[in-house]
Amino acid sequence: MEIIYSKHWLRKQSRKRKDITNDMIELCLKNSKELKDNYWENAFNVISKIPPSGRTLKIVYKKSNQKIFIITAFWLE
Repeated sequence: MEIIYSKHWLRKQSRKRKDITNDMIELCLKNSKELKDNYWENAFNVISKIPPSGRTLKIVYKKSNQKIFIITAFWLE
């Protein structure tokens, strides 16, 4: 599984969401069910609690073959 990050996510991660690391994204992708996104036809969501902090992380992504394209990730409050 190869993970590719969108320009949008890289910009958000470097400015506003520095506390969301790539390890947290991988953990969330591996340990939760994928759900269809309500707005985009070919996008999926995963929602998972991250153990050290106990916070809930949501990731929006697309997938094709063996690649996962991360669109965005954010904390649910």
